[in-house]
Amino acid sequence: MLNMILKEKVEQAIKLLNEKKIDTWLTYVRESSINHDPMLDLIGGPNCTWETAFIINKDGDNTVIAGSLELENYQSLGIYKNYFGYLKSIKELLVENLAAKNPSNIAINFSKNSVLADGLTHGMYLILNSYLEGTGLEDKLVSAEEIISALRGRKSQTELSIMKETIAETLRIFDEVTEFIAPGKSEIEIANFIKSKVNERGFGLAWDEDHCPAVFTGPDTQGAHSGPTDRKVERGHLINIDFGIIYKGYCSDIQRTWYVLRANEDKAPEPVQKGFEVIRDAIKMVADALKPGVQGCEMDDIARNYITSLGYEEYPHGLGHQVGRAVHDGGGGLFPRWEKYGNAPYLLVEENQVYTIEPRLTVKGYGTSTLEEEVVVTKNGCEFLSKPQKELMLIKG
Repeated sequence: MLNMILKEKVEQAIKLLNEKKIDTWLTYVRESSINHDPMLDLIGGPNCTWETAFIINKDGDNTVIAGSLELENYQSLGIYKNYFGYLKSIKELLVENLAAKNPSNIAINFSKNSVLADGLTHGMYLILNSYLEGTGLEDKLVSAEEIISALRGRKSQTELSIMKETIAETLRIFDEVTEFIAPGKSEIEIANFIKSKVNERGFGLAWDEDHCPAVFTGPDTQGAHSGPTDRKVERGHLINIDFGIIYKGYCSDIQRTWYVLRANEDKAPEPVQKGFEVIRDAIKMVADALKPGVQGCEMDDIARNYITSLGYEEYPHGLGHQVGRAVHDGGGGLFPRWEKYGNAPYLLVEENQVYTIEPRLTVKGYGTSTLEEEVVVTKNGCEFLSKPQKELMLIKG
């Protein structure tokens, strides 16, 4: 499976170089188990100790240069066409291979906007410049941000297949936790139940264990990225869980909402039901509009304006982000035009990107109503990868 993904992504990278008018793309790393360039997961494979170069050219002639004791790790994968090992210094082989194509530009992994495209450390950048000094190649270095954002975002068929499995396994655990939730259970107890299912099945958690899953019951809970507490589920509470797993190297990120019925209730109170429906409908409105060529901020506008037009406060985060090898993946997102998001809100949505859609609102006196669904962008729109929650789940207790 790893070989298949690496092969697909290197082939995709060649097409992207031609699309973006980049002659050569260099991923240059060392001690990658410590300082891990995110692109190694898609075009490299095993970690390295010594300086290692992955060179992809737009003509498809691609090269790995690695320490001689590690070269076999890459040769055995059979992804690249050329393999060169060195003993004392990578410099001569690196300069020779970069110069061979007489490139007009060489993309390297630095970026002010995307952490996924910023894998080249400053020290390695200085070393690279010292190697290239006097060759003229040092003046041809450009950011690989556009290549990396597209490569991370545009999922291959193998990647999409795995992500569908990942989401299905996540929803299976959500079904099980629905049976577990009851008045008197604490947020931590619910979180530990979920973690036990993750461990039983050999999955990983999609983000830090201290707040994956994030469990919130009732009003006046902590912020969206906070961990579970000793707060106990009570009748009349809204419960929200934000949870994702890592499965076969890919992440999920889904949220679900429940209401705990009071003794005299057989349905949720009107404010609770309305709050849920507003979120559900906002997600559908965005999904109906999401397609290649729109800006992420335009999608955020749809949900944010709809929710605030009904008298609710605006949600304090972006509407959605890309998902993939990391839970927050890709370059662009469905973000508002806030400075902290840089240029990401303005990037155009592309086919085969996977996004979350996750608005939220507060129902005073009850808690938070929120859902998080995952969708894949298609040629003319988008499709749900997660089966959308259309009805508020009720806990009778």
